[in-house]
Amino acid sequence: MKLSADQIAQFEEEGYLLLRGALADADLDPVIAEYEEHIAHRAEDLLAAGKISELYADEPFNRRLVSICRENNEIYKELDIMHFRGRASFEFLINDHLLDMVEALVGPEISCSPIQHTRAKLPSDIPCGGDPHIAPWHQDAGVTWEEADPHFILTVWLPLSEARPENGCLQIMPKVHGGGLMRHHIKQGLGTVIIDEEMPASEQLTLPMDKGDVLLMSKETPHRSTPNSADTVRWSMDLRYQQTGTPTGRPWQPDFVARSRANPESELKDYAEWCRQWVAALEEHRGKAIKSHRWEVVP
Repeated sequence: MKLSADQIAQFEEEGYLLLRGALADADLDPVIAEYEEHIAHRAEDLLAAGKISELYADEPFNRRLVSICRENNEIYKELDIMHFRGRASFEFLINDHLLDMVEALVGPEISCSPIQHTRAKLPSDIPCGGDPHIAPWHQDAGVTWEEADPHFILTVWLPLSEARPENGCLQIMPKVHGGGLMRHHIKQGLGTVIIDEEMPASEQLTLPMDKGDVLLMSKETPHRSTPNSADTVRWSMDLRYQQTGTPTGRPWQPDFVARSRANPESELKDYAEWCRQWVAALEEHRGKAIKSHRWEVVP
């Protein structure tokens, strides 16, 4: 999907652009299928080990993980992109339909930032290693090192299953971008959050979304997700793209060229190499106290 001039102007004015039905099932179903296969395989392992009471095989994609994790949540920590490293997930990062949208805002030389996530947002009553399953009000500019501050980085957020207020869809503040980075701090048990004194007195939009919808967002647009009070998983992907050659703000993690009109041979098409880069980066920094967010920790 290529963006129109009006859509580009709306993004520049509002700090976000919500595209309904921008991706087809054919774009997203391979990603869903490989997660379903992994969860099915791991459920069999857990059942054989006596850690769950049944496979929950008849439950749909947006419910099965809930039932499994209510008994044993060890699958949860395996699901983010850099740990899971699925082939379909990698191929989606360089999906032409997605990159056509990105190119309209980033330009023809596009790198995929290492800030790439698949999030399985569970109901808030399921404990998962300190993850509160919510994101407080923050700017994505606030979760990178200072080196990235002068550069445009596009956030791409999309659901793999329905995202509604009851299961923690996104809320944003439009027309607040353009003023630079607000001060944040890190609240224990909550995460990186804009400090109270800098919170804008601005309109807050709630954005219910369906599979196939895509949200494009400025890194300066404040946003959050609320707790999941439903009994379903809010599956989503949270990606970043930027002009090739600009710093990502995560120098210890691998970025790669996703599209290059000037030098197509520089594009990373090799799934095994992408995996190798992530494995090497994770191993090199295992156990090291790297402060990925620049802010002070407060109680």
